[in-house]
Amino acid sequence: MEILRVFNNNVVLAKDGRREVILTGRGLGFKAKPGMSVDPAKVARMFVPADGRDPDHMAQLLGDIPPEIVRLVSESMDEIGLGGESAQSPKLVMALADHVCGALRRIKNGIPAVTYPLAEEVRSLYEREYAQGRALRDALNRRLGGVLPDGESVAFALHLVNAGFATGDLSNTYAMTGVIQQLLAVIESTYRITLDEHSVNVGRFITHLRYLFVRVHQHEQLEREPEAIVASIEQSYPDAFACARHIAALIELRLDATLTADEIAYLTLHVARVTDGAAV
Repeated sequence: MEILRVFNNNVVLAKDGRREVILTGRGLGFKAKPGMSVDPAKVARMFVPADGRDPDHMAQLLGDIPPEIVRLVSESMDEIGLGGESAQSPKLVMALADHVCGALRRIKNGIPAVTYPLAEEVRSLYEREYAQGRALRDALNRRLGGVLPDGESVAFALHLVNAGFATGDLSNTYAMTGVIQQLLAVIESTYRITLDEHSVNVGRFITHLRYLFVRVHQHEQLEREPEAIVASIEQSYPDAFACARHIAALIELRLDATLTADEIAYLTLHVARVTDGAAV
């Protein structure tokens, strides 16, 4: 591999065949210059930027994080089965590594552990990511002497959820979590029922909402269904459609985006499914 740019002693941008990759490793960039060959013995980690993201910018951001922490996070992700995400998503690795740096800094300075908002909602709404976050915390603690408190599992889970968004901060994820909880409450109030958030249908609905928020954020809402199909859904599930319209109004208010007729139709189907057998 050929070095394209040196960011600091530990991070370089390199050419691997036809692709550009980010390489990290202690001393990898020391006295290195563009055009030189990479010393494979010094490479601790390779990242392949995905989704058209700028590898140059990614490498700059990665250069601000101690390579030891990047390695710990990457190895821990590998251990719990998130190696693919680690290799292809430098932004996720950076977010997690930066978070670990902050947590370790607080612990070193004797600052009390952070109490994360929406912790119960995260455990309930994002079961898979919370389980992964807890496994990641445990894997990191095996390398760090058990210093990370239980609450960090919630933070790691939010970063994993946030990986579906294009932005690097957690503001969208916090907003999404609160909105999902509010929308489930709307269904419960409308139908006078209590939803089982661990059921398959509610799980599918939550997953649909998560991808809906991603589509809204990326300005790529669904709008390809024929009008006849959308009208048929409205006529077949009038109560669910009315509830979906209420949900859509709340989403529009919270996310400042008007939902398309297709999106409302799909919300209708999910409302009908999660409330099957419920009477108003």
